[in-house]
Amino acid sequence: MPLTETKLRTLKSKDKPYKVADQRGLYIEVTPSGGKLWRFRYRVGKTEKKLSIGPYPEISLKEARDVAYEARHTVASGGDPALEKRKRKIRNELLSAQTFEAVAREYIEQMMVKNGLAQATLVKANYFLEQLTPAIGKRPIHEIEPFEVLAPLKRLEANGKHETAKKCRSFAGRVFRYGVATTRCKSDPTAMLKGALVTPRAQHYAAILEPKELGGLLRAIDDYTGHLVTKYALQIAPHVFVRPGELRHAEWHEIDFEDGVWKIPAGKMKARRPHAVPLSTQVVGYLTELATMLGTEGYVFPSARSGIRPMSENTLNAAFRRMGYSKDELTAHGLRATASTFLNESGLWNPDAIERALGLCGTKPYRVMRILRTEDQSWAERVCMAQWWSDYLDCARRGWPITLALKKDITQEPLRLVC
Repeated sequence: MPLTETKLRTLKSKDKPYKVADQRGLYIEVTPSGGKLWRFRYRVGKTEKKLSIGPYPEISLKEARDVAYEARHTVASGGDPALEKRKRKIRNELLSAQTFEAVAREYIEQMMVKNGLAQATLVKANYFLEQLTPAIGKRPIHEIEPFEVLAPLKRLEANGKHETAKKCRSFAGRVFRYGVATTRCKSDPTAMLKGALVTPRAQHYAAILEPKELGGLLRAIDDYTGHLVTKYALQIAPHVFVRPGELRHAEWHEIDFEDGVWKIPAGKMKARRPHAVPLSTQVVGYLTELATMLGTEGYVFPSARSGIRPMSENTLNAAFRRMGYSKDELTAHGLRATASTFLNESGLWNPDAIERALGLCGTKPYRVMRILRTEDQSWAERVCMAQWWSDYLDCARRGWPITLALKKDITQEPLRLVC
């Protein structure tokens, strides 16, 4: 006879556990301590098994019958309810340990560190993780919903950090997609947040774009009275127009004085591709002087405090501030914009050669294919362009008027300026 709620409440404990059947395999087991546990008995082949459903009255009679009904359907379909329950338990325990922070740190290690991404990129990734950790770091990654990610991003926006909020969302999205690929979660909740954040206004690095002001800067650099290594870095930076991080991490073994080229390995480049910088006679002269004073071991521009570390990332900008330039007038990174502007406005150089010189070809697929097809031809042009640019800077530094003398075949003879 099927059980009723009244009968269930009247069941008393005995010295030994005993069972009271309900219907179709469902029964309740009463323990000596007075506990009442729902069980479901079924067969898989010739083997009898049982499924633990839970205690009464936490699990009501109706709920127990519903579970038993689903279990019978599983058995009829060839499944094993108890085995499925164990799998769910193991999976839930595993997933509960897979917090956003744990998966994010695994992502940084597996997908960023082992792929050789630059140290600066790793520092930024860890910074983004620090911004997100208080809100979602300890949450199981598969349980996180879009509003939970949005909350810390909105706090960043409220503090005026729109660009940081955007980049944190992008980082979180990469972590969630990594979680999907490694079966720790089923979707990326940040995909639902597109349009939820304020689009940051693009801010370009401050740069000097007028010849007269450029000449004033170069003369100010020559008059710089700070650390000597910093002065040489300031003198060389406008000529080579690489990123500040690439300049300060330059090492002597990368410099080929004989061929006049600086070969930057892929690990130091933003695009993760090796980059060659042709060196003008002026730059070779600066480097030769520096090598005479420091030797040719380790970093070209070592830290003033420790010869085994590179110059600080703030050194060049601090020097510009000391020279009287505000952050709205000039930055070390802005020297790249200065070179790009003057080279493009001259009308003498192929834009692809200028982009290749700036190390930009690795950022967009169409740009990579277009430039790599002409990389061999552009090298000759880049060698001439590097010398032309250094000559241009010399003329600007002296305050001389500049006229352009253009050779028709740039591969025959280096292009020079007549000042």
